[in-house]
Amino acid sequence: MTENTDLKDYWENKTRLLPSVSIDCVIFGFHNNQLKILLLKYKNTNYYALPGGFINLDEDLEDAAQRVLEDRTGLKDIYLEQFHVFGCKNRRNDETHQQIMSASGINLKPNHFLLNRFISIGYYALVDFSKVIPTPDDLSDSCQWYDLDKIPHLMFDHNQIFEKALETLRLMIYDKLVGFNLLPTTFTMNEIQNLYETILGEKLVRSNFQRKILSLGILERIEKKMTGAANKAPYLYRFVRD
Repeated sequence: MTENTDLKDYWENKTRLLPSVSIDCVIFGFHNNQLKILLLKYKNTNYYALPGGFINLDEDLEDAAQRVLEDRTGLKDIYLEQFHVFGCKNRRNDETHQQIMSASGINLKPNHFLLNRFISIGYYALVDFSKVIPTPDDLSDSCQWYDLDKIPHLMFDHNQIFEKALETLRLMIYDKLVGFNLLPTTFTMNEIQNLYETILGEKLVRSNFQRKILSLGILERIEKKMTGAANKAPYLYRFVRD
């Protein structure tokens, strides 16, 4: 859809979507002990939002979430976790929708599906942001990473969605981190502790962390790292995968 007329036709006549249900993806980026979030900015407005989308009538929910993630990052087969459903009756704002679409030359009719009440299914993903190609959609002029302490005000309830996703990620980190593929095949205890500290936003006592992580049974020790003095070379670990 490179022509504005195609874009207008797409949105003004779209009928193949599951009504009143949307997906919002909180895409966390991690690299070199930095944690960021991917956000869109809509064209000719000051509205920022989480990447999201809708579900086709002939599409499974999980497939729709993976499609949204791939469209925004260029990555496939990324671990996604469904974390919450947002259904507050006043979470929408018709005026905001009208302004966003009008800024792209699209006029919504009073009965347009975007002006109906929506519930949103939240997913979060944690990816290596150095491997991501942030890609805006047809209604956005930017899609980029933001530090967690520099997030702008987001439209609708997207700040609440982000905060809930971060809370869930931190609560589930000991159970779910194995699925994110953020570490090399083998790593040291110090490297995995640095990863956890970055996500949790706090320093951890080394002995306590090591005892806890080893008690989970998700790591196996394989050999000593061949650097430094032989008696000080750290052990290497890898995730145990079923």
